[in-house]
Amino acid sequence: MLPGFSSPNRRAFLADVGMGFTGLALSAMLFRDGVARADAGLSAAGAWSPPDGRTHFTPKAKTVIWIFMVGGTSHMESFDPKPALNQYAGKTIAETPYKDVLDSPYVKKNLREVIEGLHKVHPAIFPLQVGWKKRGESGLEISDWFPHVGDCADDLAILRGMWTTDNNHGAQLQFHTGRHALEGALPTIGSWAHYGLGSLNDNLPQFVVMGTPIADCCGGLGGHGASYLGPQHNGVQLNVDPKNPLPFAAPGTDVYREEQQAEFELLGRLNRLTAVEYPDDAALQARIRSYELAFSMQTAIPDVVNFADETAETQQLYGLDKPVTTPFGQQCLAARRLVERGVRFVQIFHGSNGGAGAWDAHGNLKTGHTALCEQIDKPIGGLLKDLKRRGLLDDTLVVLGTEFGRTPGAQGGNGRDHHPYGFSVVMAGGGIKGGIAHGKTDELGFHAVEGRHYVTDIHATVLHQLGLDARRLEVPGRKRLDIDFGQPVREVLA
Repeated sequence: MLPGFSSPNRRAFLADVGMGFTGLALSAMLFRDGVARADAGLSAAGAWSPPDGRTHFTPKAKTVIWIFMVGGTSHMESFDPKPALNQYAGKTIAETPYKDVLDSPYVKKNLREVIEGLHKVHPAIFPLQVGWKKRGESGLEISDWFPHVGDCADDLAILRGMWTTDNNHGAQLQFHTGRHALEGALPTIGSWAHYGLGSLNDNLPQFVVMGTPIADCCGGLGGHGASYLGPQHNGVQLNVDPKNPLPFAAPGTDVYREEQQAEFELLGRLNRLTAVEYPDDAALQARIRSYELAFSMQTAIPDVVNFADETAETQQLYGLDKPVTTPFGQQCLAARRLVERGVRFVQIFHGSNGGAGAWDAHGNLKTGHTALCEQIDKPIGGLLKDLKRRGLLDDTLVVLGTEFGRTPGAQGGNGRDHHPYGFSVVMAGGGIKGGIAHGKTDELGFHAVEGRHYVTDIHATVLHQLGLDARRLEVPGRKRLDIDFGQPVREVLA
C-alpha cells in the first residue's frame, strides 16, 4: 500500500454499494470538490497524499487544446522564416558568414542519438520553399502557408528557441513525456493535468484524444498515456462520428437503457466487492470508473460530435465546407465543443501515417508541406477565432507543436532532415501574451541561441497556467529528474 492511503472504511463501502450509482457518483463528486470523508485517503500529518483536484495557486486557464503535427514541421517555413537561406542558397554552410554554427557546443552537447551518425549535418543550404510576411499589428513573421493562423498573430506567442535531444522520431514521445524514448514511456502532459486536477464535468472524459495517435515506432499509445499514474489518467480516443464516436460505447439496438443500467449496477457491485480484496489495484479502479463514465457518456459524447446545431458560418469558419479541411476542421470544432463542456485536456494529432509521420519532409518538402498546411491552417485559425469571439480563449490554452524542426541544409535535393537543435512552438490564450516572439534561432535557423527552452518548459507553462506546480506532482517511489519538471516560460505569461 502506498504511503498516505488508509484501508477502505467498511461503513463507507457499504453505503456506496447500497446507494448504487447514486452513492458512487455522489462520493466521487464530493471527493473532487474537497468534501471527502475524514478517513478516506487521508494520512498522518506531513505524509504524502494524492492530488485532490484543487489548484496550487490561482489558475489562468481551465482547459487545454494541444495540437501536435507528427513528423517534424519545418520551423523556417512556418513560424521562424530565415531570409539568409535564400541569400546563401546553394552554398555550403562553411561558405557563409555563419560557419561557426557547426562548431557550436550545442551540436553534440544535447544530442542523444539512437543510431549514431544516422542524421548528419547537411551542408548545402536549401532556400525557403514559401514566402512569408509580417502579420497583425504585432508584425509577427509567419509563413504564407499559414494565412489563417497568421490572421490571429496578435493572439499568438511563438517560442522560437525550442530544442530537444532526440534526432529521430522517438522525439514524438519525448515531446509529450519530456524524456528520451530510450527511457521508456512515462506520464504525458495530458495525464499530468488529468492527475492533478481531474474533471470539470461528470459526463465526459477528462482527457480526450482525436486524430490518429503516433505510430508504434515513435511511442504509440504512450504519446497520450499515463504510465505509472494509472490507466484512469490515459487519454480517451474519440472519433468525430455521431454514430460511433467511441468503440463499444453504446449497447446494441436490442438492449433497453433500463436493462443496461441494471447491468452496470451489478458490475459496479461486483467490482467493489473485488476492490475490498485488492484496494491498490489501479487497473480495477480504472475499470470501475470507466463503467460509470461509459453509462453517462452514451448521450453526452454523440452530442459533442453532432454539429447540426452549429451555424453554417461557424462550420465554414473551420473549413467544413471544403473536403481538404473537413477532417481536421471537424476535430478542431469538436475540441471547442469539448472544452465548452468542461473537458480538461484535448489532444489532437495531425499527420500520423503509421510511420514517422506525414510532416517528415526528407524529400519534396514544398509539395508535402503545401498540402499539409492547407489541411490544418484554416481549421486552427477558425478554432482560435471561434474561441475568442465566444470568450473561451481567455481560459483555454492552445498549443501547436511538433517533435523538432528541419535542417537549413538540403537533403536529397528538395527536402530537409530532422533538426533537434532549434524549432518553434506556438501558444495562444489561457493567460499567454499575444503578438510576441520569444527566443530565436541563429540566422540560418540552425541553433536556438536565445530564450532556449527544452520541451518540458512547455509542460511547466501549461501546468502553471492551470494552477499547478509541476514539482508538487509526484508519486512516492517514482523519482523524477529536474529536466522532467521544466520551468514556466514567464516571458510569455500575461
